[in-house]
Amino acid sequence: MNLNLTGNHVKITPAMRDYVSAKVVKIENHFDNIIDMNVTLSVEKLSQKAEANVHLRGKDIFVEANSSNMYASIDSLVEKLDRRIIKNKEKNTIHRNNNNLKRQDPEYSD
Repeated sequence: MNLNLTGNHVKITPAMRDYVSAKVVKIENHFDNIIDMNVTLSVEKLSQKAEANVHLRGKDIFVEANSSNMYASIDSLVEKLDRRIIKNKEKNTIHRNNNNLKRQDPEYSD
């Protein structure tokens, strides 16, 4: 998986880079077919914003989180992203199982 980390009006420190990398490992444990992940950290007045665009096989997932603290924004972003990826994985599993059911049962029809 490629992880691209960029900052908008904020300098990405090594501590921030390590924190994001450590949090992304949680997502990789649930789903290892992630091709590319772009994370953008930005500051707008009093709002700290974290955005992620994840490229999966056949799908792109975009998530954003706002907070007054950058680390809280990153935590919220990872939680949202984790839920979306698990939901996508479950949807693919259900779809795949339904297709297998159709192939195995000749009486099954739409």
